Amino acid sequence: MTTAAPTRAPKDATPAGGREVVFVDGVRTPFGKGTKTGQYAETRADDMVVRVIRELLARHPELPPERVEEVAIAATTQIGDQGLTIGRTAALLAGLPKSTPGFAIDRMCAGAMTAVTTTASGIAFGAYDVAIAGGVEHMGRHPMGEQADPNPRFIADKLIDESAIVMGATAENIHDRFPQLTKERADKFAKASQDKYDAALKAGKIGPELVPVATRSSEEGWGLATTDEPPRPGTTLEDLAALKTPFRTHGRVTAGNAAGINDGATGAIIAAKETAEELGLPIGMKLVNFAFVGVEPEVMGIGPVPATEKALAKAGLDIEDIGLFELNEAFAVQVLAFLDHFGIADDDERVNPWGGAIAIGHPLASSGVRLMTQLSREFDEHPEVRYGLTSMCIGLGMGGTVIWENPNWNGGK
Repeated sequence: MTTAAPTRAPKDATPAGGREVVFVDGVRTPFGKGTKTGQYAETRADDMVVRVIRELLARHPELPPERVEEVAIAATTQIGDQGLTIGRTAALLAGLPKSTPGFAIDRMCAGAMTAVTTTASGIAFGAYDVAIAGGVEHMGRHPMGEQADPNPRFIADKLIDESAIVMGATAENIHDRFPQLTKERADKFAKASQDKYDAALKAGKIGPELVPVATRSSEEGWGLATTDEPPRPGTTLEDLAALKTPFRTHGRVTAGNAAGINDGATGAIIAAKETAEELGLPIGMKLVNFAFVGVEPEVMGIGPVPATEKALAKAGLDIEDIGLFELNEAFAVQVLAFLDHFGIADDDERVNPWGGAIAIGHPLASSGVRLMTQLSREFDEHPEVRYGLTSMCIGLGMGGTVIWENPNWNGGK
């Protein structure tokens, strides 16, 4: 694998206004396949969130439950067991004080990312000191778009093309717009994601952040989910080349070079830096700045490009200052579009070093905190890296990027 050599020491970032905000710690459930036989097929979405919240509190007894002043939980399909203001209901079910408020949030795939940036904004403003932010998606029980009723004027008034409603079709559109982003490149990137995840799992890098979840099956009884279901170790380019292209005849997007239909939940503790220091909470990384940007819905996968450009500008940084990238792999082609735009090699070691969503899975609204948790743990191994970013494309034509600073940075020594 190749790594772009840094041309200079990273700049000092321009701090955002208000108090410094830190990512303390993050956890997630193992991700499951969103099918009738997946490990969470008969497990409630809110119970997955409850398990995550309880684990965060158990791992950090130095955080009194009454000091958690907000709970923000995202879900894309806010019905059934992931509806009813799930941030509040999950907080109550998890045993947080009844005085702890909570809310639900939806920005499709970037739900958990937005839960973090929204609560971080409240902390920076001084409205509260500590929050729990995360997301959940039970795609096996609630498919994306279930009970949604898009206004017919979107199509009738030609505000968007019909392909904008189907995420796989938008990925095919990116292949059209950038012919150099071939299916062969997408398949090669997808295989690398599987290989990197497998290597990270065997090395013990994947696992410490996982929360075992009790599961129930009417056929098999009680069980325990301890590992991710989606990965396909040993995937070959020949395997990928043989897959069908469901979004277009003779297309380029397949089940192998895209994330799957998955179930899972994530959560993180977000705090004011001064409060974390007061309570003795660890500081996993420091928030520098963030940005969300809208793009053409028909090519929603390019969203991370302008979002990253805006976040970098706000922070006073350049792409060369970023030493680690956690990019959500909704589709291989959208990551490749990002890499091409910024002149980064497909196999750059700074990008998703432990594998990404093509291997791990992408339970929509939960994935943003998965990216952050992974980046925080990677920072521990790379004190020579000062800045990293988490970025993702978002349905209906958006992108989101959050820039983070490594508290372990050694000044490049």
